[in-house]
Amino acid sequence: MLGVTLDTNIYVSALEFGGVGARLLGMARAGMFRIDVSDAILDELLTVLRDDFRWGGYRLHFGREQIANMANRVVPRQRLDIIKEDPDDNRILECAVEAKSDFIVSSDKDLLRLGNYGDVRMVTAKEFMVMMVRR
Repeated sequence: MLGVTLDTNIYVSALEFGGVGARLLGMARAGMFRIDVSDAILDELLTVLRDDFRWGGYRLHFGREQIANMANRVVPRQRLDIIKEDPDDNRILECAVEAKSDFIVSSDKDLLRLGNYGDVRMVTAKEFMVMMVRR
């Protein structure tokens, strides 16, 4: 099955605004691909939702559980220091490498600029959607 690591910005988009991010989560729930996630990604997501969108404790807990229950949770065994401009982006890479994800879906320019890292290809949500429609 196709493995995908979603960047935090995709989860935020899905949970706060709907749109393409929400469609991606729906496609994963339907079994069209596997979402790979790590605790570092979940922790960053909850911090953004709490600090930037004022999510409360119950909503944060429920959101974390919802994503964790639908995803393949991995524990990265190696620390990467590839993206110097935003070190938190390295946590996304670490998850994708550990899970052997095929894609990282992101709107982050630093990740997208990489293009590929090993066998992992970086794409936008819209690019990924187009690929899934063609499959």
